[in-house]
Amino acid sequence: MDNSIQVGHNAEYRGAHAGGEPGGHRRKFEGGPRYCQIGGQVGIAGHLTIGDRVKIAAQSGIGNDLPDDAVVQGSPAFAIRAYKRSYVVYRNLPDVQRRIDALERESGFAARRGDR
Repeated sequence: MDNSIQVGHNAEYRGAHAGGEPGGHRRKFEGGPRYCQIGGQVGIAGHLTIGDRVKIAAQSGIGNDLPDDAVVQGSPAFAIRAYKRSYVVYRNLPDVQRRIDALERESGFAARRGDR
């Protein structure tokens, strides 16, 4: 692990070494989750339980426990499939807004509302 992964207090993870400790010491953590993949710049809050075989995409923020085999992305992180579906909608929001504005103009709703 390197310094682009931030892990909160009282976190345990198995078989990993955290470098850059004060005084040049290295800590080995035992007893936590196994076989996890954690992308760069991930923040994990303290006092959480991360399950085995969890995959966390880069730049995600983990604020809740993650069960075994979870695959998450985002900040706050949630299931990657839902994240990808949400992102498609997010990318299309400008077009959706234009379509709504056009429909409101057609229907006269915008004029009645008086704000466009």
